[in-house]
Amino acid sequence: MKILYAASEVAPFVKTGGLGDVAGSLPQALAAAGHEVAVVCPLYSKIEDKWRKKMKLVQKLYVQLAWRSQYCGILRLRQKGVTYYFIDNEYYFARKMVYGEYDDAERFAFFSKAVLEMLPELDFQPDIINCNDWQTALIPVYYSINYAYRPWYEKIKTVYTIHNIQYQGQFGRDIVSYVFGIDDYHFDNGFLEQDGCVNLMKAAILCAHRVTTVSETYAEEIQTPAYGYRLDSILRWNRGKLYGIINGLDTKAFDPLKDKSQFVNFSVRSLERKKMNRAGLLELCGLDANAETPVIGMVTRFADQKGLDLVAAVLEDILRLDLRLIVLGTGDPAYEWMFRDAMGRHPDKLHAHIGFDAKLANQIYGGSDLFLMPSLFEPCGLAQMISMRYGTLPIVRETGGLKDTVFPYNQYTGEGNGFSFTYYNAHDMLHVIEEAVQLFKTNKQAWKAMQVEGMTTDFSWAASAQKYIEVYEGVINE
Repeated sequence: MKILYAASEVAPFVKTGGLGDVAGSLPQALAAAGHEVAVVCPLYSKIEDKWRKKMKLVQKLYVQLAWRSQYCGILRLRQKGVTYYFIDNEYYFARKMVYGEYDDAERFAFFSKAVLEMLPELDFQPDIINCNDWQTALIPVYYSINYAYRPWYEKIKTVYTIHNIQYQGQFGRDIVSYVFGIDDYHFDNGFLEQDGCVNLMKAAILCAHRVTTVSETYAEEIQTPAYGYRLDSILRWNRGKLYGIINGLDTKAFDPLKDKSQFVNFSVRSLERKKMNRAGLLELCGLDANAETPVIGMVTRFADQKGLDLVAAVLEDILRLDLRLIVLGTGDPAYEWMFRDAMGRHPDKLHAHIGFDAKLANQIYGGSDLFLMPSLFEPCGLAQMISMRYGTLPIVRETGGLKDTVFPYNQYTGEGNGFSFTYYNAHDMLHVIEEAVQLFKTNKQAWKAMQVEGMTTDFSWAASAQKYIEVYEGVINE
């Protein structure tokens, strides 16, 4: 197949979050499976010169966006079996921020229109265009309205991926014709409208040939009022084309046997060496613990979504247990203060690093015994997969990708790769933490079996890419 992957950020060129990681890894896995893959992204001023020097200008054109005729340069770079195209327009993309500008609707409307206009100019006729989140939601919309019946475009299929349904691309109705160049009829008939506003995600869901999201459980959750952010009914009406596919993990970047940030490298065959990382982490954080006292790690954004309100409710109860808690993160000042305050009162049990440090994050993954991730919602989540890869057992709430990847310990069969609780309740979380601490102290054989299970689970992008390929082939052959 010929696949075009359209995203507003792509690692390693530009990244603000998980979308950048996915757009950097999935296309390479698709190419490794034998498909012809191209990725297209805006040429932001944030993209470093080391990458710009490798790019070649291959085409120039003008893109009509409503009454505007805007310059569009197309630069190409080839790397790791994938062709990367960058859309150049300094008026839209030479900004200090990737997102959060006053004219984001216009910026990404231009990008979406440019993606479709560039294809015949490059003589690249994809079978599939995979679009991602609201920033590229107008690609299937423009395709459906303006391009689907043109002979050169008519065989192209669109797939739309939702990474986080909370961010839907909502704007005032006045931009439909003035900015997008789309007849107001498409707002008035409800296609672009939701709750009186333009909603680009809704429109993309309606007109894309397939819709995917980043875990099977999240695909079910977003069809409910609790998780759907008012798009649940739209998703239920379109559930026949909705698929949940768990994100993969860059297993080369997160490999305890080769990770230079570890105090001592180890693997599933040398798990005893993990204890040296534990000792190094404790010393680094100014804590002391014997072999029977488990270390719980947290690497997280300080926000209610990540379950920090649950932690706040029972933090004193957690610290009464025989354990050590090491926290890395930043965000809501109230939670930053909470951890600083608790560290002052329990300096022998808690270490909190307020900020972000990639090296320390990996040291927490490799040196902890348990990893706490009690999220309110989590579309996919990577931290639980990283922790398992480092032999650290996760404690999670059963939501989204956490439910799909962490299977709770069964005391009767010995099966499982972590611990979980169902209801968003602080004392349910505390109870599971107590169970995990007790198992760590009393059943080393079961503990090691769970470590091995987690470390040997295939979280690679190759497995996830195969599921995307099945979706692509299904829509092409229908």
